[in-house]
Amino acid sequence: MTELTQSERFFFDNNGYLVLESFLSKDLVARLLEALHAAVTRRRGLQERDIPHTGRTDVQGGNTRIFYILDDDPLFLDMLDYPPMFTYVTELLHERPHHHASDAIVEYGGRDRGMGWHRDGRDYGYRDLGPPIPLLQLKIGYYLTDMTESGRGNLCVVPGSHKAVHEPDSAALKRNDLFPGAIQLCAPAGSAILFHNALWHSAGPWTRDDGARIMLYYAYEPPWMMASPEHWGYDKSFYNRLSEERRKLFHGFLFDPPENRWG
Repeated sequence: MTELTQSERFFFDNNGYLVLESFLSKDLVARLLEALHAAVTRRRGLQERDIPHTGRTDVQGGNTRIFYILDDDPLFLDMLDYPPMFTYVTELLHERPHHHASDAIVEYGGRDRGMGWHRDGRDYGYRDLGPPIPLLQLKIGYYLTDMTESGRGNLCVVPGSHKAVHEPDSAALKRNDLFPGAIQLCAPAGSAILFHNALWHSAGPWTRDDGARIMLYYAYEPPWMMASPEHWGYDKSFYNRLSEERRKLFHGFLFDPPENRWG
């Protein structure tokens, strides 16, 4: 188990994100990569044959993004309440967090793409609840490939922007590179990145001819929220075979029979 330090909390509160370098072991990263490549191969096959399947599969050439990954491999479900990270989730967000969403990215390039700056959350990033927009969704990103160098689609953020009263200039948001104040997050494989839903962020520019951007994303919300369609995205059998402890990460009405509980 790990523990959120006062310095980490201070950094997250003020910057809206936190990078934990080499948070996952090399063995776990290798197993996650193996599971993800198998899931992507299966998903792409279903997509190509137009066969309905859980979640959504986005294919762009050799790049793939899959959504609702908890039932694609038992290891992905294990990462939902991975004990070393779950301590951070309960300390930063809520003592009884709920699952919000999950997805994975396997990307090998995209030199012609622009930036995609945004905040997370329904209704255009919970805009009506701010400024400042409160912490309603904690996002966790895991780098599964080496991202110590920039230019490989690294996650880009604007530190402190979760507290901003005004949005970035519209011309800045349309740039294909980083505008002043934005940074690329460079870290080795196995690193975890936690960030606030109101933090302005984007996949970064791709300027290299080698390497890959492979990531897992998990998001959590307070137990009194229902802000993601993924809550209804899995078959009943998925929910009913969850352990008693993991059932607490989901709303009671999802189970058969429904569970009468709060949080």
